[in-house]
Amino acid sequence: MKSRKKFFAILLAVVMSLSLAACGSSSSSSDEETDTASAAQETTEITADSDSTHIYVLTAAEDHGWTGSVATFAKEKVEEINEEGTYTAEVITASSSADQITQIEDIIAKGEENIAVVIQPQDDTLESAIQQLIDAGIPYVSFDRIIDGVSDSAVSNVKGDNSGIGAGAAAYFVSLGLTPGETVYVYEGDTSSVTTLRDEGFTSYLTGDLSFDGSYIADDAKWSEDDLDAIIYSGSMSWSRSDTKTSFESLMGDASNASIKWFYAEDDELAMGILEALEGGGIEDSTKEAFLANAPVITGCGGLDEFYEVLRGNSYQEISSQLDGLISVTYSPSMIQTAIQDMVDYLNGEEVEQDHVIPCENVSSENVDEYDSFS
Repeated sequence: MKSRKKFFAILLAVVMSLSLAACGSSSSSSDEETDTASAAQETTEITADSDSTHIYVLTAAEDHGWTGSVATFAKEKVEEINEEGTYTAEVITASSSADQITQIEDIIAKGEENIAVVIQPQDDTLESAIQQLIDAGIPYVSFDRIIDGVSDSAVSNVKGDNSGIGAGAAAYFVSLGLTPGETVYVYEGDTSSVTTLRDEGFTSYLTGDLSFDGSYIADDAKWSEDDLDAIIYSGSMSWSRSDTKTSFESLMGDASNASIKWFYAEDDELAMGILEALEGGGIEDSTKEAFLANAPVITGCGGLDEFYEVLRGNSYQEISSQLDGLISVTYSPSMIQTAIQDMVDYLNGEEVEQDHVIPCENVSSENVDEYDSFS
């Protein structure tokens, strides 16, 4: 890396000297001194800390939603690192797993010294590429999608607590009066391990096998295995608001389902699908009135700003005012900053937790202003 930066510094100096010659050196001596000072400043910036470690942060493309927001938060942290000056860092985004594999291979092929990688793997096909990082002796931190086959070699595996999301929703329901065997409708994200963990966290809290925020369910409120049969699972919504909206409208097509009070949506987008269905015209007015008269409770998770706006009381006021409860469990894309900081701590010689699970918290109208959201 040092030689590469020196090369660019020399190239910059040559280009500037040729430019001055071509212009006939027509500027005044004071202007020349200013230009020279500016060039020196640029060179200093390029070559500063040339022996320090450079951190590559590989994320999904910065577009929209939870995944896209990871890159936004990563860039904030990278800017902080570069300003501090001990290390250098950059964010490289990829639109597909194939792109990300190529990026890793390109990094390794450069043969640079003093480098490290923080990666949000696109999917499990990245395992062989990450193994190449390991074989090359390049330290890495994995974020969000943890690939079991290589996780033992990571500096740190940083992820949100997917089981905790389910536990947080269940604890909230119980706090508002959910009793064993009552019908609960779960809107699932997809068919991945994320959904499995969010399902298991929900039921494990109810049966007393998992705590939330340091507390277990009271003994007299615990659910039996038979009680769990009352939970209805939607199947994959593909993390889609529109799919959830259509599914909820279909559910309410049977007026008897208006009696269901408890709705656990495994993402804020899915919770927004329910709210949009209630605001729209796809449900019979009488069924909608019966549903809202039952004072339902809806939970989401993630930190979507649009859902936080409902919690802030700035949208969907008519519907939210008729709910008995509405929360989002934290699972913020800003966790990427923790992953990057873990690498910085490692480079500083500090002890880093390899299995770094970030606890969940319940966000309600009472504390929503204390939490960051994403668009």
